[in-house]
Amino acid sequence: MKRTFLRQILAASVVLATAFAAPMAYAGDEAPDALIKRLSTEVLDSIKSDNAIRAGDMAKVVALVDSRIMPNVNFQRMTSSAVGPAWRQATPEQQKRLQEEFKILLVRTYAGALAQVSDQLIIMKPLRAAPEDKEVLVRSEIKGSGESIQLDYRLEKTPGQGAGWRIYNLNVLGVWLVETYRSQFASEINAKGIDGLIAALAERNKANSSPKKA
Repeated sequence: MKRTFLRQILAASVVLATAFAAPMAYAGDEAPDALIKRLSTEVLDSIKSDNAIRAGDMAKVVALVDSRIMPNVNFQRMTSSAVGPAWRQATPEQQKRLQEEFKILLVRTYAGALAQVSDQLIIMKPLRAAPEDKEVLVRSEIKGSGESIQLDYRLEKTPGQGAGWRIYNLNVLGVWLVETYRSQFASEINAKGIDGLIAALAERNKANSSPKKA
């Protein structure tokens, strides 16, 4: 049961990664659900045509996600939400380290899923939002060779220069990503404090970056 759920999480992360993987060139004029579908479709198509990625070139996948993720996500909001109340007690330096390590964790998670991409169909659900809404829920379903996957996004509209919709949370099969990490991080913070969480994330990232033995 747990393995099936983890496989579904990874498959859903593919589409999250693709939504992060292209610049929001005209997002200010684009509806949030149209944005998600466009980015997902464009990048999935490009991945399917990239033989290196399909062959499992993880360095290339990581570089792709790392270089393109930040313009499309409110990463500070994701990190602070995942850390929870302890974020406000963290020093600016600790906050900076948390964002750095959390970014690496997510980039490698997305990259691992991205490398496993296969033929999938994206079904967008009707958007229930008013024109003046600044935060919206975009619901979708991913259909492929296996089970259908519920995949929902929370987006916020950013003001000023470069205004547009930015992703700050993901729900897969009823589980919100930020809340899931918040539970894990809370245990680490309660046991060892903010510095303990930073150290744990750094250690996990170091282990994930090590070459895997056959």
